[in-house]
Amino acid sequence: MAQKVVVIFSGGMDSFTVLNKTVRAGNEVYALSFDYGQRHRKELDYAARACADLNVPHKVVDISAINSLVGGSSLTSDIDVPEGHYEEQSMQSTVVPNRNMILLSLAVGYAVSLGAGEVHYGAHSGDHAIYPDCRPEFVEKMKDVCAIANYEPVDIVTPYLHDSKIAILADGLAMGLDYGKTWTCYNGREKACGKCGACQERLEAFALNNASDPLDYE
Repeated sequence: MAQKVVVIFSGGMDSFTVLNKTVRAGNEVYALSFDYGQRHRKELDYAARACADLNVPHKVVDISAINSLVGGSSLTSDIDVPEGHYEEQSMQSTVVPNRNMILLSLAVGYAVSLGAGEVHYGAHSGDHAIYPDCRPEFVEKMKDVCAIANYEPVDIVTPYLHDSKIAILADGLAMGLDYGKTWTCYNGREKACGKCGACQERLEAFALNNASDPLDYE
């Protein structure tokens, strides 16, 4: 009998790979996306199309009201998205306060209501320097909490926690995944900017995998 799993799915490269990996493992997958007021909400359109292609049930939840509490990020507030490599100090402006704790809490609640035993999300080692809620210490504490927060324990699964985006892309390419079905750019314009940290990290991953990015860039 297939196990029910909730996948937090942004529509980006990492969660797209996690989603496909989880589906291919034979699980009964439910994708959950969040509109938190991100300027690149275009990613949600990509998420919807990817789920339709996979015939995966997909919910998009509007939690944009939280921005009255957790503003100050260039992803949600009227602050320019910084350009340059992901490791630069300026990229800390893209941190949305407490985002993954909020998203995981909601996803775990959804999992309990479905009778799902796991929530998967795409934290990876490339995020550790900038995003505290993608670090192993955070994931381990959330696993502990989500095991006791309800009558039904829910496990937090991060298949790429110790892998780089380069390794994630390599795994996805080996699965034959089409990354033209994903959106990464922090700017939600018609084409990807190619200059923000997210775009630069994506382009670097393709270059180091000797592959061409199918997305169009400005």
